[in-house]
Amino acid sequence: MVTVRNPFKRQDSVDAVADPTLHQTVSNASKSPSDEKDGYAADVQDTLPIDNPYGEVHNEKNLLANGKERPIETAEDIATRCISLEDDPNMVIHTFRMYFLAIGLTCFAAVLGQIFYFRPQTVYVSQLFLQVIAFILGRTWAAVLPNASRGKFWAFLNPCEFTLKEHVAILIMSSTATSSAEAISVFAADDLYYGITPNYGVAIFTLLGSQLLGYGIAGLLRSFTVFPTYIVYPNLVPTVNLFDALHRDKDEKAQKKRLRFFWYVFIAIFCWEWIPEFIAPTLTGISIFCLAKRDSAWVTRIFGGSNGNEGLGMFSLCLDWNYIGSGGGSLGALFTPFTTQVSQYIGVALCIILFCSMYVTNTWNAAAFPFLSQKLFYKNGSDYDQLAILNADFSLNEAALAEQGIPWYAASNAMYYLGCNLAIGATLTHVAIWYWRPILNAIKGFRTRTIDDPHYQKMLVYKEVPMWVYGGIILASFAMAMATCYTGHSQLPWWALIVAILLAFFMFPFVCVIYAITGFKTDVQQLAQMLGAALVPGNSQANMYFTLYGYNSCAQGLSLARDLKMSQYTKLPPRVTLFVQSLGTVIGAILQLIIMKSVISAQRELLLDTQGSNIWSGQQVQSFNSQAVSWGALAKHMYGPGSQYFIIPLAIVIGLVVPLPFYFAHKKWPKMHFDGFVSPITCWCLGYLSVGINSSVFTTMLLAIFSQFYLRKYRATWFRKYNYLMSAALDGGTQLFVFIATFALFGGAGSEQTMPNYALNPTGNLDYCLRLT
Repeated sequence: MVTVRNPFKRQDSVDAVADPTLHQTVSNASKSPSDEKDGYAADVQDTLPIDNPYGEVHNEKNLLANGKERPIETAEDIATRCISLEDDPNMVIHTFRMYFLAIGLTCFAAVLGQIFYFRPQTVYVSQLFLQVIAFILGRTWAAVLPNASRGKFWAFLNPCEFTLKEHVAILIMSSTATSSAEAISVFAADDLYYGITPNYGVAIFTLLGSQLLGYGIAGLLRSFTVFPTYIVYPNLVPTVNLFDALHRDKDEKAQKKRLRFFWYVFIAIFCWEWIPEFIAPTLTGISIFCLAKRDSAWVTRIFGGSNGNEGLGMFSLCLDWNYIGSGGGSLGALFTPFTTQVSQYIGVALCIILFCSMYVTNTWNAAAFPFLSQKLFYKNGSDYDQLAILNADFSLNEAALAEQGIPWYAASNAMYYLGCNLAIGATLTHVAIWYWRPILNAIKGFRTRTIDDPHYQKMLVYKEVPMWVYGGIILASFAMAMATCYTGHSQLPWWALIVAILLAFFMFPFVCVIYAITGFKTDVQQLAQMLGAALVPGNSQANMYFTLYGYNSCAQGLSLARDLKMSQYTKLPPRVTLFVQSLGTVIGAILQLIIMKSVISAQRELLLDTQGSNIWSGQQVQSFNSQAVSWGALAKHMYGPGSQYFIIPLAIVIGLVVPLPFYFAHKKWPKMHFDGFVSPITCWCLGYLSVGINSSVFTTMLLAIFSQFYLRKYRATWFRKYNYLMSAALDGGTQLFVFIATFALFGGAGSEQTMPNYALNPTGNLDYCLRLT
């Protein structure tokens, strides 16, 4: 296999070959590209020493000396023992049923996601939710309608059973529209705050240019961001496990048992979530310290956490999977590699120490501001009037700024920004020193089609998307971006647009590799905002567009790369993947634009109001515009040399050095496993607790130890069969509840239901800590 340090096992050397047996079998099977379409992939399947991923282990190489199953330790174990290699190249994909359900769910996700963008509740249509709904609709369609034996018409509508590849194609297309496109935020801010209303033509081409640019970048670099074995995408494993459980070997006893297990857990968590989310919200965070000391501000700051911006949640127990699971903002306790989570919680521990120390020592005037807050403040602690320092066109008024003074952050929020920038620098160095060799090997293997990943070898029976297609997508996107930058009054010069695109192209491989291996996604938005502010200073409008192309293109590239890996795991042809994702992006973008214009036209006053209503709110647009103003208009004053926050942009340079001590320590003491430390995650987590509900962090850590350490090491068979499936069931059932409860209970349909106050639903903080805000 490709020689690589991977987070699933702390190897003694970065050059250690993870699985020589697998490497040998694949290498011996090598044939020329002309032979590959004549059954080469099937030959590879026959020679690979693997076991049924949902059956019992019979292969000696996967058994320990005592006869028990060997733990899942490496990326190769994930690829060959947890994910099926089975494939049928003749499986039906392009059916009327697939396109009807895919386009229908894309429209559903786009409309709902855009409406929720303008609601007080931040809710997204999750991928797991769409996966379950698509399966139910597809199976119902196949069961209810007459089948192909009834004639050509019914053969067109219902040609066969609902297939795995239809299901995957539906999910990929519909999931492209689950959240509002970044360009929508730009258009909304332009319309509400700048009086700029681009016509539909300019808006649509801006959307397409900004959304599809990342797809071209990801496609050109897929040789080392998709194909190799070490590229796992840990958050994909539960999704692919669910596909296997729903579609593969449905008559096999072990598979039936796994499917029953999924539905039992799915239904159980759906029923349970009504209790902590509505009936007994105290279960969101149970803090013994808060119950023992209800009148201490410091107890609230350290041990509170069941309410937003309340405290750091130290040792709190959370019984609400909406906050514990991957949908709650965590990295996913049941599927994220153990070394990733160890690195995360080291950062969380440092975060707690830093926040408390800064508040006690009054660093950055911390004691004058709330302990946790995302607002801007005057130095005396009152809320900063951002509009008071801006001209009518939202450019900076220097005289007004001199009168009002430079705004301040809460120290915890400043630390969050600093940690994000440290993570950017650390990501660049971490990938460069640990993964340069496997990346080069993957590029060489792609050129000769000899990448020795078993899933990649199985995919060789399908036609690959030519490189010129991805290059054409980049050129077409660039042309659309260049044209609309001027016709859409972006105020972004042509040369700054080119720099933004080059930034996305440069950052994508680093961000993608670290995300694919560890599950951690480095946020480059601040880097784009800072660079945009340096290139086009004092212009918030230009800063929004620079961020759109510099940051959003990188994020969109991650989306395509992840979907290409899902296709590799499920054997969906790569041309189909690119087509359905591009089609979903186009449909979703156009619908989101229509909904955005309709909502702004009907609810303009409420969206401009700071509070909004319980139905409509412009909070996300306000936040997006505030960031653009802060960076575009105030960057020189807040972050320039000699300013109080100069260390924040400087942190990117400091972050470049962070991984080096661990690299050299590993070279000197290889048995100490310094190579298992993922420094970008630790850097990012220095500000991890600066916002939101933090009562779930300790519980998530306990679950990570139980799943990724105890079960993986000592209950390997159960871990392989059920761990990732359980993660999918818990997240899917919870997200179905959130979707229903948003309309039924939480005001999504216009009427909010409330639970009477009692012991498990108290007034004030839900964990009985002293209320500070």
